[in-house]
Amino acid sequence: MKRFLLVLCCVLGLTGIAHAGPKVLRLAFTLAETGFDPVQISDIYSGAIIANIMEAPLTYDYLARPIKLKPQTLTAMPEVDAEHRTFTLKVRPGILFADDAAFAGHPRELVAEDYAYSLKRVFDPRWKSPAYSSWRTAVLGLDELRQRALRTAQPFDYDAAVDGLQVLDRYTLRIRLARSSPRFLYALTQLPAVAREVVERYGDDIMEHPVGTGPFRLAEWRRSSRIVLERNPRFREQRFDETPSPGDAEALAISRRLAGRRLPLLDRIEISIIAEAQPLWLAFLNGDFDLIELPYEFVAVAAAAGHIAPYLARQGIRLYQAPSPDTVFTYFNMEDPVVGGYTPEKVALRRAISLAYDIPLEIRLLRKGLALPAQSVVPPLTGGYDPALRTEMSQYSPARAKALLDMYGYADRDGDGWREQPDGQPLVLRYYTQTDAGSRAFSELWRKHMNAVGLRIEFIPGQWPEQFKQARAGKLMMWFLSWTTPVPDAEPMLAMMYGPNKGAENLSRFSLPAYDRIFEQIRALEDGPERDALIRQALQLSTAYMPLKTHVHRITPILAQRWLVGFMPHPFLNTWRFLDVEPDVGVQRTEPGD
Repeated sequence: MKRFLLVLCCVLGLTGIAHAGPKVLRLAFTLAETGFDPVQISDIYSGAIIANIMEAPLTYDYLARPIKLKPQTLTAMPEVDAEHRTFTLKVRPGILFADDAAFAGHPRELVAEDYAYSLKRVFDPRWKSPAYSSWRTAVLGLDELRQRALRTAQPFDYDAAVDGLQVLDRYTLRIRLARSSPRFLYALTQLPAVAREVVERYGDDIMEHPVGTGPFRLAEWRRSSRIVLERNPRFREQRFDETPSPGDAEALAISRRLAGRRLPLLDRIEISIIAEAQPLWLAFLNGDFDLIELPYEFVAVAAAAGHIAPYLARQGIRLYQAPSPDTVFTYFNMEDPVVGGYTPEKVALRRAISLAYDIPLEIRLLRKGLALPAQSVVPPLTGGYDPALRTEMSQYSPARAKALLDMYGYADRDGDGWREQPDGQPLVLRYYTQTDAGSRAFSELWRKHMNAVGLRIEFIPGQWPEQFKQARAGKLMMWFLSWTTPVPDAEPMLAMMYGPNKGAENLSRFSLPAYDRIFEQIRALEDGPERDALIRQALQLSTAYMPLKTHVHRITPILAQRWLVGFMPHPFLNTWRFLDVEPDVGVQRTEPGD
C-alpha cells in the first residue's frame, strides 16, 4: 500500500495537477520600487510592475532567438518610410482599459490618441520625466511645446497640434521624427499607454494609480514592502503563440506545453521587498517564493561551478544562468569640485581611482565568478558590443595609480597617511551606497583598495529611491549602481554620457562636445561597420576622461521552483504573463535503503 501511494503521488506530481483555488506567483524584489507612472520612473522594479499593467505598441516574441519584435496592441508592425522618419501605427480595435473610477463606470477602449497623449506626457515639465532626454530631439514639434510651457510658465498644452504626432483616425497614429532613426521601433516597446482621464483624475497621485490595458491590475501596494497584482477582468482574449527558435529544446518544450492557452495564466502576483540575502534565500528554500535571483552569498552552496546543487536538483529546482544586458559602474560627478572636471589632474585622479580598484577580485570574491569584466558601458546582447575589446576600465594596477597621483600632485603633505589635493586641500572621496549586507561588502572592497594608494574614502548609506533623486540633481560625488538597457542596442548606454542628458540618464553630468558629436552620428546611422567604428571612438573618449568606471556585466543566476511552468529568461521582456504555477501534490521520494 505504501508503494502504491508513493507511485500515485509521483504520477500526480509529474502530471502537474494543481491545487484548487487561485494561481499565485510569489516573487521578491531586492530593492524598493519608486512608483507606477511610466513617465516618472526609470528603475527596473517599477518598470516590471508597469509592464504587466500597461502595454506599449510593440513587444518582443518571448521565445524567439535572436531577439524579435512583434505587435502588442497594434494590428501589425508599423509602416516605416525609407528614411526611417515616418512611422504609422494602427491600434487593434476592442482593447479595453481596466475598470477605474476615472471612466465613470463605462468601458474605455484603447485608441490612437492614448499613445499620442502618453508620448506628450514625457515632454510635460510637470512630470520631470527621466525619459525626456531620450525623446527630446526625436518627434517633430514636441520639444517646442515643452519649451513654450517653460517660457510662459503655463500648463503644458496637450490639445495643441504637433507636426510629429498626427492622429489620422480613431485607431491610426502617425509619428514623424526630426531625424532619421533606424532603430526607432525599439522605442515603441517603451511607450506604455495611459488614459488622459486617469491622469487628470489622480494628478500628483498618479504614481499610486496605474491603470492600463495589460493582463494585471494593481490590487495592493505597501510602499517598499509589498505589491500585489491581480488578473485584469477586462484583458482581451490573448493566446500563447510565441515562436520558439528551431533547435532550442527548452523553448520548444514551453511552446508545446502552453500553445493556445489563454493569457495570463496566473490569477495573482505577490511581490515582497527583501533587501537582505539570507532571509530571501531561506524563504525560497521554504517554498515561499517561486522564482528568485540567487544572491551571490549563496552561489557556492546552490550553484557552484555553474551547476545546480544535488540537494536542490532532487527537489526539482532549476537553475538558469542568464547573461544580462547591463553594466555595473561607479560614476563620478563631473561637476563635483573634488572628482569632477576636465583638467589633467582631475582626469588623472579618476583614472588612478579606477586603476586602484581590483575588478577581477570583485568578480571572484563578491560575484562568485558570475560576471564579465566590463571594458565599456556597452553590455552583451546589444548591437555595438565587442567581446574582443580591452580597455583600461578592467585593469588593476595600484603601482600605476600611485604614479599618476604622484605625478599630478596628490601627495601626503602632513604625514597622516592620506593624500591631499594638489592645492593642499583635504582629499576625501564620498561614496554613496545602500544599507544591505551585499552593499557593505562592496564598500569594504573599495575601502581596502583606496587605502592601499593613500586615498581616504567615506561611505554614505541610504535608500536607493532617495539617492536616485539626489543623483539626478547632481548632489552625489560617487555612486555605485547598474544600468540595464531596455533595448538590444548600445545607444541607451552611450546616452549615459551625452551632454544634453545631464540630470537624466547622464548622472555623471559628463559634457564633452567631441563625444556629443560622435553620439549624434551613431544615433542617425544604420547598423553596420561605420556605426561600429564610431561606437569604438565614443568608448575611447569615455575611457580617457573616465566620467564613470565600469565594473562588470552580470551573469544572473536564477532559481525556479519545480512547480513554475513556462519560465525562460528574456533579456528585454517581462515574462510574468506567460508563467503558470502547477504545485505538486505531496510528492515523496524514496531514499537509499527505503
